Amino acid sequence: MAEIAYEIIKELGVLSENSKGWRKEINLISWNGATPKYDIRDWAPDHEKMGKGTTLSKDEVEKLKEVLNRVCEA
Repeated sequence: MAEIAYEIIKELGVLSENSKGWRKEINLISWNGATPKYDIRDWAPDHEKMGKGTTLSKDEVEKLKEVLNRVCEA
């Protein structure tokens, strides 16, 4: 399997942490040197291992914010 290069540009926040220290985080990450995207996934405490996650563009984050605001108001 090919190595995936990533650089955490900015750690934005921790959403949760499990008993083994893995944390669900939202970060701004550049994958394989590409333009950074917003990323939500589980990370080991040292950021050496990661779980599956999702990446979002700025436009998608703005749309997600609109949807969540609408849901929270209901």
